Amino acid sequence: MHFKKTNFKKTNIALSAAILGLGLIGTVSAAEKINFVSWGGSYTASQVKACIEPYQAKTGQEFNIIDYNGGLAEIRTQVEANNVQWDIVDQTPQDAIRGCDEGLYIELDHSQWAPAPDGTPAVEDFVDGALGDCYVGNISWATVPAYDTTKVTGDAPTSMADFWDLKKYPGRRGLRKTPRVNMEWALMADGVPNDEIYNTLATEKGIAQAFAKLEEIKADVVWWEAGAQPPQMLADGEVVMTTAYNGRLFNAMYKEKKPFAIMWGPQVFDIDTYVVVKDSPNQKAALDFLKFCTSAEALADTTNYISYGPLRKSSAAFVNPDILPHLPTAPDNFKTALTYNINFWADNADDLQERFNAWLAK
Repeated sequence: MHFKKTNFKKTNIALSAAILGLGLIGTVSAAEKINFVSWGGSYTASQVKACIEPYQAKTGQEFNIIDYNGGLAEIRTQVEANNVQWDIVDQTPQDAIRGCDEGLYIELDHSQWAPAPDGTPAVEDFVDGALGDCYVGNISWATVPAYDTTKVTGDAPTSMADFWDLKKYPGRRGLRKTPRVNMEWALMADGVPNDEIYNTLATEKGIAQAFAKLEEIKADVVWWEAGAQPPQMLADGEVVMTTAYNGRLFNAMYKEKKPFAIMWGPQVFDIDTYVVVKDSPNQKAALDFLKFCTSAEALADTTNYISYGPLRKSSAAFVNPDILPHLPTAPDNFKTALTYNINFWADNADDLQERFNAWLAK
C-alpha cells in the first residue's frame, strides 16, 4: 500500500468538513455509552480525535474509552461469564482470527461499510488482508528498532545484526515481552533472509535457532509490555536501543523532540482491526459507529495525529503529504519490510508463548 502525494492543505478543517458531511448515520440515542477498547497513549488519542469526537458531535453518542494490552484473556472471561462489558475492541488480526474461531466476536457483513467517495464498494476499496470474517481493518503500523542518537557513536546502526552487536553498540536493549516479532528478528539477526523467515520458524530447528539467538542478548534485555514504555526507556537512558511501535516513536521524536532515530530497514509491518464482541451491550450502536470510523475520510484523518497508515485505497487523497514520509508504507521505509504473518501466529501463538515464558524463566 503506497500513497501518492496530494496537495492537501488545511487538513483538519477539510477532513472535519468531509466527515461531518458523510451523512452515513442518523442521530442515535446517547442513553448507552459505547465501550471502546484500545491500546492507549497516542494511538487511542488519534482514534478519539479522528473518529470518536467527530461522531459524538454528529450524533450525541457517548463513549467509555478503555485501555488494554491486547490478547484474548479479558474478552474470553467476559464471554464465558455471560457478562460482556466491551463493545468494540481494537485487535491484532491474528487475535481477531483466533477470537472469531472461538466464537468471541460477531461475524461482520462488509457490504455495510461506507463506499469510497467515488462510489467504489468498500470491499474493493480496503487493501488485501484488511477484511476478515469477524474484523474490519483500520490502520497499518510497524514494530521497529530505534536508538538514542546521543548514545551511539560511529556508524549508525541499520539492521538487527547491529541491534544484536553489543560490542560495537554497547548498552542494554529493549524488547517486548512476547515471542511475536522477536522470533522473526532473531532469525533476521542470524542472517535468515526475509522470504525464508516464516518457513524457518515453522520447523523445530528454526525455533531452536531463534531462541539460541535471543539467548545471546538475554542478559542485556529490558522487557517491555505497554507501548508507552520503550520511548520512556530510551529517554531515561535505561536502554540504548529498543523495539517500539512506530507511532509511539513518532510522537516522541517529532512532538516531544527526543533525539531518537528509527531503523526502518528491519521493520515488521502489521495492521490493526476492529472487532465487535459477541453479546456486547451496545452492538447496534457499535456497528453504526464503525460505519463512520472506517470511512476513507475518517481513516485518513487518523494520520494527522499518529504516523499509522489507513487501510483504504481511497484514503490516499485525504492524507496530508507532510505525514507520508513517516508512514511504514512510505517507499523508502517499506522496501525491506517483513510483513507479519497473521496466519502463522494465529496457529502458533499459544505454543510459542508457552515456550517463550519457559525460556524467560530459565
